[in-house]
Amino acid sequence: MKNLQKGDKKLLNAWAFYDWANSVYTLTIASAVFPIFYEALFSDRDHYIDVFGLHLKNSALISFITAFAFLVVSFISPLLSGIADYVGNKKSFMKFFCYLGALSCMGLYWFDLDNIYAGLLFYFLGLLGYWGSLVFYNSYLPDIAFEEQQDRISAKGYSLGYIGSVILLVINLAMIMKPKLFGISGTDGEAAMKAMRYSFIMVGVWWIIFSQYTYYYLPKGSKETGQKLTRSVIFNGFKELKKVWALLQKNIPLKRYLGGFFVSSMAVQTVMLVATYFGAQEIQWSSKEESTIGLIICILIIQLVAVIGAVLTSRASSKWGNIPTLIVINIIWAIFLCLAFFIILPIHFYVMATVAGFVMGGIQALSRSTYSKLLPETEDTASFFSFYDVAEKIGIVIGMCVYGIIDQITGSPRAAIVILAVFFVTAIFLLRRVHKKDVPN
Repeated sequence: MKNLQKGDKKLLNAWAFYDWANSVYTLTIASAVFPIFYEALFSDRDHYIDVFGLHLKNSALISFITAFAFLVVSFISPLLSGIADYVGNKKSFMKFFCYLGALSCMGLYWFDLDNIYAGLLFYFLGLLGYWGSLVFYNSYLPDIAFEEQQDRISAKGYSLGYIGSVILLVINLAMIMKPKLFGISGTDGEAAMKAMRYSFIMVGVWWIIFSQYTYYYLPKGSKETGQKLTRSVIFNGFKELKKVWALLQKNIPLKRYLGGFFVSSMAVQTVMLVATYFGAQEIQWSSKEESTIGLIICILIIQLVAVIGAVLTSRASSKWGNIPTLIVINIIWAIFLCLAFFIILPIHFYVMATVAGFVMGGIQALSRSTYSKLLPETEDTASFFSFYDVAEKIGIVIGMCVYGIIDQITGSPRAAIVILAVFFVTAIFLLRRVHKKDVPN
């Protein structure tokens, strides 16, 4: 069809709708159903498996695979950014990673311990597909929306993603709780496991089907004629990161802030990725059914409360400033993780999930907006945010490796959780070096 003009309502809505399509991955695969399914596979194996020539604990293994995936993502993101900036067919690149991620999610249906390498490969490729498609998706924003439209349409995308992912998760939860109502046969345990496998297929199908609306309206790329893909183009993203690094040496407040953000992000992102595994292993659920339902409910609580937390944090930062508010949130996180060492009952986990939701939504939203306020006067904001994203992903790599190593050595994630609290304490001291007056309200 004929390309719509920049700023066209149909074009903007189509772009935002991709969040509806792909956010089911982060909620069902990364946070809720897959971690529960993965843990259930080890219910009669004492949580250990021989893989890659090592005797690894299951949660440590998935931590290392996740860390490796983010390491690859942190490397290819600048490459993809360089391609996205110069090549006219970036919709094809976006589709490739979208379908890679969606088909990999569907491949998780066959995940079992007898074919552990194939299962881990599907998990790895799912992560790669999700984050790879986001590079091109995000790069479309300045192409399809005028500056005054970008905040609104970006927020709309997040809202659609939240609604869509929760809808599918609720459907999956119903399938897992009452599998026989959906025609899923077997004993209660077998039927629930089948329902989880079906949910992986549903994620992939949902992602592919609903993304078609986005692809129908999105233009081929920012430059319809395209440019030849050269070595210079491919490595342009790394050149931009190098340029930002040089500029940071002259911007002391921003450099100091990034140090605090980097350390804090290590812990926040790691907690988000391992929370379900921790709950499945360390909380004394009365039955497998209670464990499955309870963990998914906790994820839903976090999703709901995170929205409220983001709003309250925004108001607090308006009154007291970004840096003081971030310091308080990091203090809450540090105390939270120290207390998490002692929790054993489901009610404890529900309370902690509520607290985590408040501070999770707040710290993510405020961290990005604080970074934006500290940027120098420049039109090259894309490069600065690319640097921000790469720093965040490298932080995840370090955080997941630290968590996995401690979990493997001690045999329990409790000690790893306390070590993550040290990251927040370190972030507090680093953020105190940023003066309140350096961050405009």
